[in-house]
Amino acid sequence: MRFSILTLLFCQFICAQTQYPTDYFRAPLDIPMQLSGNFGELRPNHFHAGFDLKTNQREGLNVYAVADGYISRIKISTFGNGKCIYITHPNGYTSVYGHLQTAIGPVQDYIQKTHYKEKAFEIEMFPKPDELPVTKGQLIALSGNTGSSEGPHLHFEIRDTKTEFVINPIFFGFDKNLMDTKKPSVSNLYVYPMENTAANQSKQPLMLNLSLQKDGTYLAGKVKANGKIGFGITAVDFDDVSGNKNGVFNVSTFLNGNQNYNYQFNTYSFDEMRYINAFIDYPKYKKSGQRVQKLFMKTPFALSIIKTDSLRGIIPVEPNLASMYRIEVSDFFGNMTTINVPVEYDTATPVVAETPATSPYFIKANRDANFEKDNMSVFFPAGTFYDDFNLNFDVKNNKIYVHEDVIPVHSNFTVTIKDDSYDEALRDKLFIGRSGSYNATSRKGDVFTAKSKTLGQFGLVLDTIAPKIAITKSIQDKWISDVKKIQLTISDAASGIKSYNGYLNGNWILFEYDNKTRKITHTFDDTLVAEGANDLKVEVTDNVGNVAVFETHFFRSQQK
Repeated sequence: MRFSILTLLFCQFICAQTQYPTDYFRAPLDIPMQLSGNFGELRPNHFHAGFDLKTNQREGLNVYAVADGYISRIKISTFGNGKCIYITHPNGYTSVYGHLQTAIGPVQDYIQKTHYKEKAFEIEMFPKPDELPVTKGQLIALSGNTGSSEGPHLHFEIRDTKTEFVINPIFFGFDKNLMDTKKPSVSNLYVYPMENTAANQSKQPLMLNLSLQKDGTYLAGKVKANGKIGFGITAVDFDDVSGNKNGVFNVSTFLNGNQNYNYQFNTYSFDEMRYINAFIDYPKYKKSGQRVQKLFMKTPFALSIIKTDSLRGIIPVEPNLASMYRIEVSDFFGNMTTINVPVEYDTATPVVAETPATSPYFIKANRDANFEKDNMSVFFPAGTFYDDFNLNFDVKNNKIYVHEDVIPVHSNFTVTIKDDSYDEALRDKLFIGRSGSYNATSRKGDVFTAKSKTLGQFGLVLDTIAPKIAITKSIQDKWISDVKKIQLTISDAASGIKSYNGYLNGNWILFEYDNKTRKITHTFDDTLVAEGANDLKVEVTDNVGNVAVFETHFFRSQQK
């Protein structure tokens, strides 16, 4: 009876989806829709929040408002979605357009005024409903490659305006713009022994063979175990036109015909994004780059897309009981790949032993933990980790060793280092670095503190070297009347760049920063540049206050 009720609940979850409007939104581009990334795709530290739409491998395509509404937010960032526009619609949803090259018309004018008002490239604006209204099909921007984009494309999202949950755009009728007759592909299946269990004589995760059957399903090699086990898969989905490996939409598992685990990428909150590191086999990902999606929860975590039974997808293998485990991996269009896994009880002596714990420092995930040695310490608040584990911890050679980045961290922990060996004048030039990379660091006297979400090696790093500023082609004392833009490269080898500012004849001017090329670019505006002689000054500051200054003098005549 217990499994029958759970099966009914699973069915209600899958079948009783929210009814989203399927004819309200138009496509944001006027070229055929092709995906380079889909909703829920597995990314570093997050699930993908929307569609990545191909733009023919170039920038500058027209981007349109998908429906009537008003621009409610604009964010210009050097990372993330780069230049990004948000439109609130009267039907309760918000559409998002990221990695833009530039906005168009009144929207760009609004952005430009804000840049100069705040004297900053990175800005965030929240226009009022009557300031930037838009109509369905209105040109609002050109597609680009800004922020953390790895190539030209348009990032497109739909969110619930009230809750800000992201929603799979496929539900809003965009399935009509896509063609998909291909089944998802499962390339690997793993069995995970738990709690002193051995599976196929191994106490470590083991890959299983898969053989294609005449009916199109796959049969896995038999699993022989003597306790609790779980399974994991590596799976991707393809459509008929894009050629990209996308994420799978739905995974359901069944034990002897009763559903015991399910996840479907329909909607979730940004607060849930980091749970991807509990969702996958994180140690395997960090060691091999392979993302194995676990089909069980060793310890419960609050990822709302997962629906499970009381055992959280874990399979108890008991004497005198053979079982059949089934995995169904499907896309939105109903294409499905099925894997059947025979499971039976076995007490054969393990050949592959469990990796022994070598550290006396034990972490209980639901409790605070603090470890100290010499002048260094690390503090983990309860909930920092998903599971209990033995922490490798040591202090030597002026470094604090806090395990290695093979254990997922959900929230910040604190590293503290006390060091009075530096003169007071140098202490503000110190930061706590993880393997040398910058962590925002606070100081009180000779005590330095930093937070991190990544395990590893930490130590104090001294940075007294100013950033570097270089211009590709000198304009010193030259006439550059026909030049439309000026570019400089800025970099910092230690703490990293915190801010930069450009001044033309003593007045602040806008330089746009591209983190991928480390270039800042100013587009000349004849209302700002002087007739004849001009002085340009650029100041770049790193994260510990070192300042570099670049100055040049050039001539320019007003364009007729």
